[in-house]
Amino acid sequence: MRSPLGKAAAASVCLPDIALAADTAVSQVSTIGALFQALVALAVVLAALFGFLWLLRRLAPGQLGGQGVVRVVGGVMVGTRERLVVVEVGGQWVLIGVAAGSVSHLHTMARPEGAGTLADASPPASFPGKLSELLARRKNG
Repeated sequence: MRSPLGKAAAASVCLPDIALAADTAVSQVSTIGALFQALVALAVVLAALFGFLWLLRRLAPGQLGGQGVVRVVGGVMVGTRERLVVVEVGGQWVLIGVAAGSVSHLHTMARPEGAGTLADASPPASFPGKLSELLARRKNG
């Protein structure tokens, strides 16, 4: 039989192991909890970002319908930073000179008879449509 002193000595040897195991379990639980909390916070931030971008895309000013009262008919580069642009505004064509630091009105004329109207103007093709057309042309030729 063992003496009470031997039992106390054996218990004192085992107690640090029990305390260490308890600390390890607590640290594992707190680590898992912190990881879970970080993942939930990341999911909330990503959901908020996705919602904001969806709302921005739905309410974008360029996507709300018609092209407005001003339409760029055409333009030509006349220098490295200068260009001439023909703009249609309410049935009139306006020739505008655009330079690096200024925009100048050069001439106004009535819209020619053979030119299309604002209602006839088709909206510009979307980026996905242009990309698929380019890829199809590249694949075929």
